[in-house]
Amino acid sequence: MDRIVAGLPVLVSNAIIIGTAVVLALAVHWIVTIILSRAARRTASGVDDMLLRKLRQPSRWLLVVLALSFVHPALGLDPAAERIAGLVAGLLLPALFGWLAIACLGAAYQVVEARTDIAAPDNLLARSRRTRISILYRIGVFLVLLVTICMMLISIPSVRNVGVTLIASAGLAGLAVGAAAQPALKNLIAGIQMAFTEPIRIDDVVIIEGEWGRIEEIHLTFVIVKIWDERRLVVPVSKFLENSFQNWTRETSQLLGSVLWYLDPTADVDRFRAKLEEVVKANPFWDGRFQNVQVTDTRPEAIEVRALMTARDASRTFDLRCDVREAMLAFVRREMPEAIVRHRTVIERRGDTPTRDGTGAS
Repeated sequence: MDRIVAGLPVLVSNAIIIGTAVVLALAVHWIVTIILSRAARRTASGVDDMLLRKLRQPSRWLLVVLALSFVHPALGLDPAAERIAGLVAGLLLPALFGWLAIACLGAAYQVVEARTDIAAPDNLLARSRRTRISILYRIGVFLVLLVTICMMLISIPSVRNVGVTLIASAGLAGLAVGAAAQPALKNLIAGIQMAFTEPIRIDDVVIIEGEWGRIEEIHLTFVIVKIWDERRLVVPVSKFLENSFQNWTRETSQLLGSVLWYLDPTADVDRFRAKLEEVVKANPFWDGRFQNVQVTDTRPEAIEVRALMTARDASRTFDLRCDVREAMLAFVRREMPEAIVRHRTVIERRGDTPTRDGTGAS
């Protein structure tokens, strides 16, 4: 075989060597992938299948580049071609290793995402894990890209020489870049801090900028809040660490909702309380933990009646409050019209003498 190749023109022999290396690399990759896929199908967990899907593409091309690097000495390239081949290899190898590392991070992220069901009623731990892995995944991708780009630039001799020349002014350049990128760096550091302190988590219900919504995505520098009317509010990460906001699901998704009515002072509160208890207990959104009715305030022409009731999460709490409010208004209109607030006035005729009951007598 060596004599046959040696007898051929250089370009043809090099093409045969390169083609053989590529075919062997692809064949080895295909065989290994088949073996690993069969082994993965025998396991109950889907983690290995997910990992194989993520690593299949980067590992294939990495194996091809390594095979070409292995046969590179046999090509007998001239100095100019050697420099070009070395430059290409110096760019491709870091890029492919970076691709492989990002694929591993993506597989780990998908595994944690698959194992954390945030649709469950008691999903505090799942949301915490989902939030942390989401932020750490983005930090990991950022660091891998940074290292990959640096390794690719170092492999270029001209860039490496320029870097050595400019190292004396790196301090001033760093100060200038730091001053220019202060807002971005501030949010980046805040994002890293948020991964460990967790003031918010994925699917948390928050009120920020006067808007009610859920945390939909958490990035390194900003957070996407899905507003109740399907709008998206983009908030810098640092805002959640520097400013106050309401988090309705910080410790648990269960909430206590309240509804207010203003009734006539002559209203039968006990009858109203009994009906409200019946309405709340019949509502599917009530979680059975707590409900009560109290007169919380009095005004010259009305009393303030407040009902408290609990539900499993913010959405159910809102729906429960609306249902109870409607049902009790309908009850008052149909069966307790005397509870509707009335405005009373006393009319005195000229010459009348007011009595204790305020009616007046002539």
